[in-house]
This record gives sequence, structure tokens and C-alpha cells, in this order.
Amino acid sequence: MHHPHLHCVVPGGGLSPEGKRWISCRKSSFLLPRQVLSRRFRNVFLIYLRTAFEEGRLKFHGEMAALARPGTFAALCNRMMRIEWVVHAKAPFGGPAQVLKYLARYTHRVAISNSRILSIADGKVTFLWKDYADASKVKPMTLEAVEFIRRFLLHILPAGFVRIRQFGFLANRARREKLALCRVLLSEPSAPPRSTLTEVGDRKTDEKLCPVCGTGHMILIRLLYTERLATPPLRVDSS
Repeated sequence: MHHPHLHCVVPGGGLSPEGKRWISCRKSSFLLPRQVLSRRFRNVFLIYLRTAFEEGRLKFHGEMAALARPGTFAALCNRMMRIEWVVHAKAPFGGPAQVLKYLARYTHRVAISNSRILSIADGKVTFLWKDYADASKVKPMTLEAVEFIRRFLLHILPAGFVRIRQFGFLANRARREKLALCRVLLSEPSAPPRSTLTEVGDRKTDEKLCPVCGTGHMILIRLLYTERLATPPLRVDSS
């Protein structure tokens, strides 16, 4: 299991401040150099981190209790400013299908799949992990069950947090109007009507709008039956 990562999908352009022009990136091959992105992210992150500390919104427990002292916390931030932060920027996607396929790997999967778990016995869990420091070799690891559960729970978002945040012309509040404006400025056809079928991998599944947000789609993945049912109910398809 890996620690959670922050993944951002950035469009190759955007609306001008007055909303009357589409401004594309200067180069179609990349948005900006990695070193520029690394230093910009580092600076902004540490600015907000220091602000949160000054406002008393950070809590330190256990081994990190010493960081509650202003001098110790400032020394940590100064040390973080002197090192290069690691960022990774991938090449532009080839189309919407690739974007969705990429996002699905991070938004619709659990922290660890069943196929990676080798054994559960004697209060211990053995599973496979990828050692990026050793040429990405796959190795087995055995942990106490409590420690395994602790690491698994690190991937569960706290109350009030969301897995996906959208900004700019994709923000929920004005997404429909701004996307329509983007299509006009880019001379693209209007959005196709919503379909009752969507493709997942190589198969098509029924979909319906989420009753909560009204925009997302709910896709049937599996039917679960109670133990009281000896056999699953029959499904009759009308022709």
C-alpha cells in the first residue's frame, strides 16, 4: 500500500478573465517545466502550512509533539525550503477516454486489491508491494493485522473531505454554462445528449444520474443478495 498522492488533471488552456476568449498553452507538448512546478508547489504549500500553524489549526501528537514549538516548526519549514520537492508531470492525454481511464485508477479503487493479498494467518497479513527504490520490484511484506488495518485506514478520507475537487470552468456552480462557452470559443459541437449506456473498459453498462448530486452517473457493478435467498432472483429482459 502506498501513501495517498495528489493527482491533478490540468486542461491545455482556459477562459480569459473577461470570459470572451480561449487562451491555449504556448506549447502543445507540455504545460510547464517540472522544476517550475516543483518549486511553485513547494512555496505555496509551505505558505499555507505556516498560516495554518499561526492560526492554531495544526495539532501535533506523539513523536511530532515537539513541532508544536514555534522555533522547531519554523526550522522544519526552513529545511523543507532548501530541498527540491519531487513532482511528476505526464504527457498530455490523447482524448477524453484516456482522461477517464487514468482518473478511474485513482478514484474508483480501494487501497489494496484482493489479488495482492497472499495470506491472512496467525494475526498477520502478507501482501505484495512495489519497491520503487529498487527498480519497482514487486516484493512480499508481512505486517501485524492491526498495523495492516491502520495503514489501510489512512486511505479513508476524513469527514468533510471529498476525493475529487474541480476548479475553473469545471467548478460545479457554473460548469454547464462555462463548458458551453468553451465549446463555442473552440468551435466544437455542442455536448451530445446524455445516454443511458456508458462504456467501462470493453463492456457497456446501464447508468443513471446520482440522486444526490444530480450530475454524476451511477454504474451497476455487482448485485449483492442476502443469505436468506437460496438463489438470486431471475432477471427478465423485455424484447
